[in-house]
Amino acid sequence: MRIAVASDEGMVAAHFGYCEAFLVFDTDNRKIVKTETVQNPGHRPGFLPRYLHEQGVKTMISGGMGSSAVQIFNENDIEVIVGVKGSARKVVQDYLEGKLESTGTVCHEHQHEQEGTK
Repeated sequence: MRIAVASDEGMVAAHFGYCEAFLVFDTDNRKIVKTETVQNPGHRPGFLPRYLHEQGVKTMISGGMGSSAVQIFNENDIEVIVGVKGSARKVVQDYLEGKLESTGTVCHEHQHEQEGTK
């Protein structure tokens, strides 16, 4: 399974769309087997969920994101976990061990209201 973490300097980013990169972890049998860095190609409404789906991502972990983005991720068969802080590698390991849960908290700020509407 491929798990993406919105990341700034190896830590979970506060908002997925504005992170510097996505750390993408390939996992097998609840272990991380490979890590790659995918630079953020830019925040455009609806683009990143589809882009990460094309990269084979099945789970997206972030500090936060707008509700429209969550919906588009879900439409692309990507599980979303938000409200997360800490080291990207550690949160992925916690996820694989069943210790990480989404707070379900999404951003409701004005800049996120139009995400996914185009």
